[in-house]
Amino acid sequence: MVDQPIISALVLGIIEGLTEFLPVSSTAHVLLAGHFLGFNSPGNTFAVLIQLGAILAILLVYAQRLISIAVSLPTSVQSRRFVLTILAGFLPAAVIGAIAHDFIKTVLFETPMLICVMLIVGGFILLAVDRMKFEPKYHDVMDYPLSLAIKIGFCQCLAMIPGTSRSGATIVGALLLGADKRSAAEFSFFLAMPTMVGAFTLDLVKNR
Repeated sequence: MVDQPIISALVLGIIEGLTEFLPVSSTAHVLLAGHFLGFNSPGNTFAVLIQLGAILAILLVYAQRLISIAVSLPTSVQSRRFVLTILAGFLPAAVIGAIAHDFIKTVLFETPMLICVMLIVGGFILLAVDRMKFEPKYHDVMDYPLSLAIKIGFCQCLAMIPGTSRSGATIVGALLLGADKRSAAEFSFFLAMPTMVGAFTLDLVKNR
């Protein structure tokens, strides 16, 4: 007979897979489902560690693009600038996440009501922004200025509040800052790579 924790982990894995690439906060859904199933993990690490699959999926989808950028780094100013832009966008989350990690995991992750409220608020914001008319100034992630990347990076920090979608926060932030929808979504996925790896690594270090 299969142990209940294994069944719960499989259910949570399915939920993660279905919600990770939608602007609906996969972490929030995993946390709420975990509360409902009575699934406990030390320091709530499971909700972050389960995203390893998502990291690998993004790397596979963008593998050809990433290889092309890596190969052209020595000769292409645009490629070097793009990598610097991604790192600049990642910096706010790296600093704030490292400082507030314990509070996020022990307080925010343990507050189901907050998670539910943020899911609802986030849904209304997405609907409102989708109805807005924009005149985008930025159409290619390779041409994003550093200042725009840093601002989007601060928008990403809102996702440290469980229930706030990381992709939703970055895409909405990028749209409001002048990016078009396609490049906003693409930048969000590129920004997810160092962010997810960073969160994954920090959780491993904190809970070893």
